[in-house]
Amino acid sequence: MNSKVTNRIALSVIVLCAAAMAAVLISMLGYILVKGLSSISWHFLTTSASPFMPGGGIKDQLWNSFYVLFITMLLTVPIGVCGGIYLAEYAKPGKITSFIRTCVEVLASLPSIVVGMFGMLLFVNYFGFKYSVLSGALALTVFNLPVIVRVTEDGFRALPRHQKEGGLALGMTHWHTIKTILLPAAFPSILTGIILSAGRVFGESAALLFTAGLSTPDLNFENWNPLAPDSPLNLFRSAETLSVHIWSVNTGGIMPDVDTIANGSAAVLVICVLIFNLFARMLGKIINQKFSGK
Repeated sequence: MNSKVTNRIALSVIVLCAAAMAAVLISMLGYILVKGLSSISWHFLTTSASPFMPGGGIKDQLWNSFYVLFITMLLTVPIGVCGGIYLAEYAKPGKITSFIRTCVEVLASLPSIVVGMFGMLLFVNYFGFKYSVLSGALALTVFNLPVIVRVTEDGFRALPRHQKEGGLALGMTHWHTIKTILLPAAFPSILTGIILSAGRVFGESAALLFTAGLSTPDLNFENWNPLAPDSPLNLFRSAETLSVHIWSVNTGGIMPDVDTIANGSAAVLVICVLIFNLFARMLGKIINQKFSGK
């Protein structure tokens, strides 16, 4: 078999695999959207869920999803980026560094249900945070840290060496070189890790079943005092997210329109993830252009 035939076969296999992957993704998203778009309305998005009566919405669950996402990213991004910078720029080869990398890889391979059980034992029971927004965010922080750490480290290591050497040759300190030269150059890779991490947070359910809870108190969206028990900003209240709500409705829902609620919730979840990813990529492009001076 000559090289041209081999090249055509390899190209055909690659194209076929890519087409199959795209077909699976399009069919899955198409099925969810076709089944659920007709259930989405302003009433559905702005009405609280009802455990028994028809016509319930997802207002509280949608808010909880974004709130848990915000708190998780607030904890995960600084720690993960700093950890990746340390491993890429400051850590010296040795047993301690190898041990840290092993721990990161082990955390990345843990199933979300295990992280949820760990979060329940540590944050819910031991620290006494109970089923709350804070417990769920802390558990998801543990779940998502390895992604941002590894992507940040790989992003820094993929940069040309002359960028760092040029900054140091100009008399800049190591940290100033990282802040002004390396970090802006590695920002697209870091943003990719943040997007992947955020997508996992928004769509995660197994870890939140044991930490954030399966219920939401009656929230008063006119009371923004974070210490009030019915405030949407209260970190110590239970918070059923949209993904958990989908699981709960499909497994134990007894309302007459259970299929409508489940399909609509799934469609909203998919749309939110798509919008968030597109917005994050656009924002990352703008910030990268600003940092790089392009």
